[in-house]
Formats: sequence, C-alpha cells, structure tokens
Amino acid sequence: MKTKFIIPAACILGLALAVAWMANIFNDRVPPGTVESAAQAVGDAVPVVTGEIMIVEPVPGTIVAKQATDISSRILARVEKILVRAGDTVKKGDLLIQLEQADLLSRQAQATELVNGAKARLKEADLQNKRIKELFKQGMVARSELDQTQASTDSLQAELSQAQQLLNETQTTLLYSTITAPISGRIVDRYAEPGDTATPGGTLLSLYNPQSLRIEAHVREQLALSLNIGDAVSIQVPSLSRELQGTIDELVPAANAGARSFQIHVLMDYSVDLLPGMFARLLFDLRKEERILVPTDRIARVGQLDIAWVLSDGSSQKRLVTTGKKYNDLIEVLSGINEGDRILPVQR
Repeated sequence: MKTKFIIPAACILGLALAVAWMANIFNDRVPPGTVESAAQAVGDAVPVVTGEIMIVEPVPGTIVAKQATDISSRILARVEKILVRAGDTVKKGDLLIQLEQADLLSRQAQATELVNGAKARLKEADLQNKRIKELFKQGMVARSELDQTQASTDSLQAELSQAQQLLNETQTTLLYSTITAPISGRIVDRYAEPGDTATPGGTLLSLYNPQSLRIEAHVREQLALSLNIGDAVSIQVPSLSRELQGTIDELVPAANAGARSFQIHVLMDYSVDLLPGMFARLLFDLRKEERILVPTDRIARVGQLDIAWVLSDGSSQKRLVTTGKKYNDLIEVLSGINEGDRILPVQR
C-alpha cells in the first residue's frame, strides 16, 4: 500500500528538482543593477564626424545588342547543310546555310532553253522580215503581208524578253539557296538542322554584333528629363563584379504611360564576357548630402544587428546602430550615433 504512494511522490519530487535546476536556483545570482564594462583607452576613441557623399540612384537595365538579326530563308527548300553553331563568330558574307539546289538548277536550265528557243525564232523572223521588206519595195507583196511579218517579229521579241525575265528570276532564286552572314558578329542560336525544310520567313539562325552592345533601361520621368545625350553614366554588372563607364546614346522621346518612365540606351566599351540579356545597373548622381561616416572596423556585426561602443562618461556604452552604404573603409550610420560622439574599437 505504501509503495502505491511512494512512486508518484518520487516522480513529483524529481519533476520539481528538474524545474528548479532549469530555473537556475542552485547557481549564484547576480544582484539587480548595472555592471560597468572596462573602458578602452581614451586615445583609442575616434570622434564621429559628418562627411559629404554623393547620393546615387540605381536603375536596373538589360544588356542588348543594337545590331541583331534573325536569319531566315526566302524560299521553300530543304536544308542541305548548316556551317555554324551557337557561339561561333562569323564575318559579313561568310556562308552560313546551304539549301538544296537540284530543283532550282532544273528550273534555271529550263529557263535557259526557253531563252535560246526564243532567240532562234526571233532570228528567223528577222530574216523573214528583211526579205518581205525587199519584196515590198519591189512591189511584189502587199502592205498587209509586211505588217503581218513585222507583228510576228515584235511578238517573238516580247517572248524573248519574257523568257529572259524568267531566267533572271530563276537565277535570283538560286542565289537565295545560299545564305550568307548579313553582318559580322556571333551566332546566338541555331533553330534548324540539315534535312529540315526551310520555309519563307522561318528563323534558321540568330546573330548579333558584340561590338554594338548597349544597356536598355527605363528611367522615371523626373530623372529622365534631366538627362542629355552624351552624359556619362556609371555601370555595374553584378554577375561579373565589374564597374564600367558608359554614355547616353539615345533618349526615347515618349514616356511609358503605365510605368511613367522613359526608355534610354547607354553605350559602353566592348568586353568579350558581356552578353545580351545580362543584368546591369545604371548609377545616376543626384546630389551631395552630409551623412555620418565611421570606420567600418568600429562596427560589429552580431547576427542581424550592428553594434558600436561609444565612450560615455569615461566608460564604454554599447549601442545598436543602423548602418547604410559602405564607402571604401567608411560606413554610413543612419541612427544610433550622433555627430560628436567618440566611438571605441570593437570589444570582444
């Protein structure tokens, strides 16, 4: 009977001891109050001053090619061979695609024979016309026969001209079976393979000129109205961790009514690792402002908090601060420190 009560009592006692241990009852407690931290040497304190910085507005943009083209066929024909692939560099006039020519060569041969036949008939008609004219002068044939012969000659002349035009057309069509590069540049993509049927207007290759890369961006109205063609612009390409310089090349003179912005184009120097479609950031200088700047090594990062130690009444005082942008070895402090404060080195 006693065992029946001893076990529950032991469980309750064990639970009470566990709660007491977690509440830190068995350890010495620090009495309420403040603990003065050891002050750093006054000589280590740096006065907080304000500095003049340039306020910059970043504008996102995209690298695009000013000279870009989709290469397509002007005739319906089977693709015989494609000599380039994505990433290849080509020069203007280089052979890119060869279409099948068998049908076209056959049509050219037919047109050539039509021209030869029309020339032969016209030659015979000219001789006949000359004979009739001689006989007409001698009064041996009627005027109507002469007119009939002349009409026959004119008709054959028209047939020859028509056959010649047909031959020119087949020769021009034959030229369309050989597709060359319209500009010097780099192949972006290949949309067909040998054996495919090329249709008029269907894209086979895409090509761009790397020397014509520029940045396309949309700028808010107020900022856009202050810009001029030729203005210098700082450029950042985050994926390459690179900063470049560019100039405004074009300002589209019409705003986007939905976004209330203007489109601008910025030229930049050629670089082999810049590609169309990459993200870029334009930096526009707006104005200069006074801001509080402190050395970056005087700010400690603890988790997501920024902490600084300030000399106050001969002792160090820990303060939470809100920081902004970095400028070389200085960092902007938005709140938590005032001008005239003396900031101490980071305390570990």
